Amino acid sequence: MTSSIRLVKGREKSVLRRHPWIFSRGIQHVEGSPVSGETVDVYTNDGRWLAKAAFSPESQIRARIWSFEKEDIDCDFFIKRIQQAQQLRDEVIWRDKLTGYRLLAAESDNVPGITVDKYQDYLVCQLLSAGAEYHKASLVKALVHCFPDCHVYERSDVAVRKKEGLAERVGVLHGDTPPESVVIEENGVKISVDIIKGHKTGFYLDQRDSRLQSMKYVEDKEVLNCFSYTGGFGLYALKGGAKRVINADVSQPALDSAKYNAQLNEFDISKKRAVFLNADVFKLLREYRDQGTKFDVVIMDPPKFAESKAQLNGACRGYKDINMLAMQILNPGGTLLTYSCSGLMDQVLFQKIIADAALDAQRTVKFIERFEQAADHPIDTAYPEGFYLKGFACKVL
Repeated sequence: MTSSIRLVKGREKSVLRRHPWIFSRGIQHVEGSPVSGETVDVYTNDGRWLAKAAFSPESQIRARIWSFEKEDIDCDFFIKRIQQAQQLRDEVIWRDKLTGYRLLAAESDNVPGITVDKYQDYLVCQLLSAGAEYHKASLVKALVHCFPDCHVYERSDVAVRKKEGLAERVGVLHGDTPPESVVIEENGVKISVDIIKGHKTGFYLDQRDSRLQSMKYVEDKEVLNCFSYTGGFGLYALKGGAKRVINADVSQPALDSAKYNAQLNEFDISKKRAVFLNADVFKLLREYRDQGTKFDVVIMDPPKFAESKAQLNGACRGYKDINMLAMQILNPGGTLLTYSCSGLMDQVLFQKIIADAALDAQRTVKFIERFEQAADHPIDTAYPEGFYLKGFACKVL
């Protein structure tokens, strides 16, 4: 008999609105002895059936909903979800000529805790929930069914798995080990991805639309690309006709990859048109300010500053500091392209931080354009937490 959970009276409201999370405080009691990740039936306090969910005894998110229908959570279930997700993305894949894209975006694609990115013939999985771990074999079987020529690799080397009582894991799930470089293409730009050692699953696919939009601000401009990683924004700046691009990052391997990517696209990087600078961005910005060095465009795409609510205040200070410094080194009329990938940082708060930075920088700043995550990172209406990436184009006067 399937184990089940019965909700505290009134706690069914979010489930009826199809939000996929059930917190521990919302559960009246558990019937049966479900193991971590096992599928349980979800009932209201008075016994009405609501959903199928994955049970996670060690997480504050005690259950994550797979389905609001009475169906088995098996290989066929995952095949259906994968096919739905692929169909949702077919248009953008064709439009942007993509050979790398997000196939499954966890809760936003109704597969809680499961992220799958496709890089050419490699499917890279990041499994962050107990339910995802429990059904790993069925998921891999479904991926191979839908993409029989692809290899499947796991990059579940993420600390958040500890909250689910899971150890970090990496390795081949099907087929061959990925090579050191898998070259993808987006919007006519070639990018080398290191699936095994790269950040997240190898690359930041979510910034694709912002990278494309950035091109209209860079022609014949001096560009500083901060936290450049493997040079994504820098590549688009070179393609957009920038006079010079300085890619700044604290990781030398990332800078080496950025230079390789520039060569891969046959961009002219002679005569210092493209500079790859190993530096701490916070210190570098202060040095440029103190030296009086100016730029026409500054791109500010830092890593996530807030992993939890406890870190949010510190993250606000960090975002304010770097954006203030960026404004201070921009020429009058220059453009600041600034982003936050911290899900806890909502768009209104981020806009306020930029406004506060403008006051401290003593510059007049105008918001002229807003950015969000790329189209293959959808946001389900029932799961607003899926909106995590936000950005602004600002004119600094």
